[in-house]
Amino acid sequence: MANESAGRLYVVATPIGNLADISGRAVSVLRSVSLIACEDTRRTGRLLAHLGVSPPPLLALHDHNERDVAGSVLERLKAAEDVALVSDAGTPLVSDPGFVLVREAWTRGIDVVPVPGASAVTSAVSISPIPTGRFRFEGFLPARATARDAVLIRLLTADVAVVFLESPRRIRATLAAIEAHGGGMRDILLCRELTKLHESATLGVVSEFVAKPDRVREQGEFVCVLAPGPAAEPDSASALLDALLTELAPARAARVAARITGRPRSELYALAMTLAGKRRSTDGRTG
Repeated sequence: MANESAGRLYVVATPIGNLADISGRAVSVLRSVSLIACEDTRRTGRLLAHLGVSPPPLLALHDHNERDVAGSVLERLKAAEDVALVSDAGTPLVSDPGFVLVREAWTRGIDVVPVPGASAVTSAVSISPIPTGRFRFEGFLPARATARDAVLIRLLTADVAVVFLESPRRIRATLAAIEAHGGGMRDILLCRELTKLHESATLGVVSEFVAKPDRVREQGEFVCVLAPGPAAEPDSASALLDALLTELAPARAARVAARITGRPRSELYALAMTLAGKRRSTDGRTG
């Protein structure tokens, strides 16, 4: 039940790079609230100065202190003051802090209001040539190699595209790990520095990026869209390839199937190789 005497908690999206991407509504909300909870007060202060907003008090709320400061924000809300929650860039709670505060606000019947806008995830998905009608968002992969590999082994079984974030220091190692765990023939879209001066979006096969590491510039945060695995291909694609493999080599069969279905040739090739392997195994048993 809503607490009608309380203020509102506005979850406000801020630009991920290009400052012109902030919405007029977001600016209006930032002007009107009594407090802004933000990851970095200096960074938010610079954004407000650029927008010409006379800043209300700014309160640092980040991964390391959220549980400690959420209580003071909730007290302001209970006192009928409106509060804005922002991250350093993009939409709060999408791999950014704020969940503890939002959950506690809901528990206390405080209205939580989205003020939508920029998001690195939706920006990458919107330009992806990899089908993303359904996708899984993983956030940042673990920094430690052992934990990262465990996550990747699980993700590589997904029957939908996987969207994840990666740092410039770890992107090449992550691509090599994807290849090592059987995802080398997957298509992947690497989006770097989205909406910024040096933004780039590069499509390729994982193994190609591993073989030519210079294609992956270690600068700026990455949003990666990884194609689903061969096991996710519909039965029709498997049936088509199975028929083509009676007359064609796997590479040729994959090229023909790609033209017919519009699906990525690399994924169809991986599926063709799997089917060809099963054929050889079956032939060996029956012969």
